[in-house]
This record gives sequence, C-alpha cells and structure tokens, in this order.
Amino acid sequence: FSGWGSQSSKVQIHHNTWLHFPGHNLRWILTFTLLFVHVCEIAEGIVSDTQMKSRHLHLFLPAVMGFVAATVSIVYYHNIETSNFPKLLLALFLYWIMAFVTKTIKLVRYCQDGVPFSQLRFCITGIMVILYGLLMAVEINVIRVRKYVFFMNPQKVKPPEDLQDLGVRFLQPFVNLLSKATYWWMNTLIISAHKKPVDLKAIGKLPIAMRALTNYVCLKEAYEEQKKKVADQPNRSPSIWLAMYSAFGRPILLSSTFRYLADLLGFAGPLCISGIVQGFQNTTNNTNTTEKDPSNSYLSSEEFLRNVYVLAVLLFLALILQRTFLQASYYVTTETGINLRGAL
Repeated sequence: FSGWGSQSSKVQIHHNTWLHFPGHNLRWILTFTLLFVHVCEIAEGIVSDTQMKSRHLHLFLPAVMGFVAATVSIVYYHNIETSNFPKLLLALFLYWIMAFVTKTIKLVRYCQDGVPFSQLRFCITGIMVILYGLLMAVEINVIRVRKYVFFMNPQKVKPPEDLQDLGVRFLQPFVNLLSKATYWWMNTLIISAHKKPVDLKAIGKLPIAMRALTNYVCLKEAYEEQKKKVADQPNRSPSIWLAMYSAFGRPILLSSTFRYLADLLGFAGPLCISGIVQGFQNTTNNTNTTEKDPSNSYLSSEEFLRNVYVLAVLLFLALILQRTFLQASYYVTTETGINLRGAL
C-alpha cells in the first residue's frame, strides 16, 4: 500500500495538496529516534548472538523487522500527508497501538523474570514503549485537531497560500523534516540547472514569510510594542535591539541550539576512536574468548559499548548528525540575517 502511495502521489516541484498535519516535526523526530533505537537493538542482538555457541535469530531478527516497519510507517505517513488524505492515518494509529501493547507485554515479562535495569535489552524495550506511546499520542492529537474520524464534521484545512502560487519555487518551509535537512527538494532545480542555464523564472518568487515587506511589518510591530512599554517612562527610549530580538529571536535561538548540539557531537569522535583503540588492544592481549551461557543472553550497556564495531557505527552516525546540525545552524543564521536586513 505504501508502494502504491509512492506511485500515486509523486512529489513534484509543486504540489497543491502539501499540508503538514499537527505534530509533523515531532513525528519525524520520534521516528528517527525509533530507528536509532532499532539499530541499537539489532546491534545488541548480533553482539549477544556472536558470544554464543549456537545461532539465536530471535535476538535480532524481530528488531530488523521492526526497523523495516518503522521505515515503511514514515514513508506511508509522507504519502498521506502529500495527498492530504488523513483518514488513512487510522491504519497507522492501529499499528502504534499494537506495537505499544506488544512492547509493554515484553517489558512486563522482563520485570517478572527479574531482568535488572542495567541490562541493555531492558533499557531498549523501555525506551521503545515510551516512543510508541508518544507516537500514539501524536496520532490521537491529529484525530482531535483534524476530526477526520469519530466526528460528524471533519475539519477542512487548505494548504498554504504559497503552494497555490506556481511562481513560488522555494519550498524549504513546506517540505518534510528529512527533505529540509538534506535539501532533497532542490534536486529538481539542480537537475534542470545541469541541463540548461537557470534564469529568474526557474528560480521563482520568495514565499510570503521571507519577503522584505513581511519582515518589515513584523519588525515595525515589535518596535511599536517597545514604544508602548516605554511611553510612561520619559527617561527611556524604545530599543531597536529588543525589537529585533522580539521579531527574530526565535530563529536565532534555534540556530544557537543547532550549533551547540553540533559542538557536543564533536566529542563523540575522540571518545569512539579511543574506545576502538582500547578494544583492539584488549583483543590482542586476551586471546582466549569466553562464550556466554545461552540461558543468560543479556548484555550490559558497558559490554555493548566495548565492542569496536558498535563504536565504529556510532562514530559514523555521530559525524553525520554533527554535520547535519552544523549545516542547519548555518542555514537558519543566513536566512534570519537576510530577513533582518530586509526588515531594517
């Protein structure tokens, strides 16, 4: 069904049904987190399996299927969102309920068996219960806001005005979170620019929110608020700096947050490399490998992070995430600077 949706709702340079459902960014962030936790679950199962005498596919095969299911779910959601047909989200809602219930049963069973909290498999299962519960809450919020099911009068929401204007081709504010992070929506423009020189018609107009007049009005209103606040204080004059912060402070804080996250992820490189070197040294010194008892296949977080292959994958993911946050910080800073300059 997801494949059919991919063929029937191809995302072109313009799509007049693009519409973000409530909790759009939160859903993508939760799904990315869920995919990462599934990767950790797969790795934990493979590492535990390699330390046993016989193969135990149940340690990692369900996690692989869960990873595929989470990937299909976000593709499914994207197709529904681009076609603006929220009734099909009911199937996704039922899937989150079943996933939440089954993971909760698994977590309860771990508690009954006396599995300690320090074991990685217990922690992963607990995190998945939380993530599936949050995704279920996001779906409930969509039902509550859009009223597409269990309600007599569903809410009808029109796509943004910019998407109705064929002259607007800058689609960064309207695409999904993954396309924003990777600038995937620009592929059409890049391919056309490779075939022939790009003219102003191909670039198109700016969205309403990025035009100088819009930003001027926003800054003017913030400055008028400053004037009202100091009207009763003759010794004070309105501050243009406070007005600029009031009008453009949110994207500036967002850019700073992205930069801080990128700087924090910069510590992952040296830590992972140090762990990899130490792991190889321990492997060289300890030639005798011990095998786990099949009846006790649980792996602690410390044992998991001592595996050199796990550290290599974490290093790779951390570097990709660091560059993504850094690029997002640069983009938000540049866009805010242009808007602020136009407003002034």
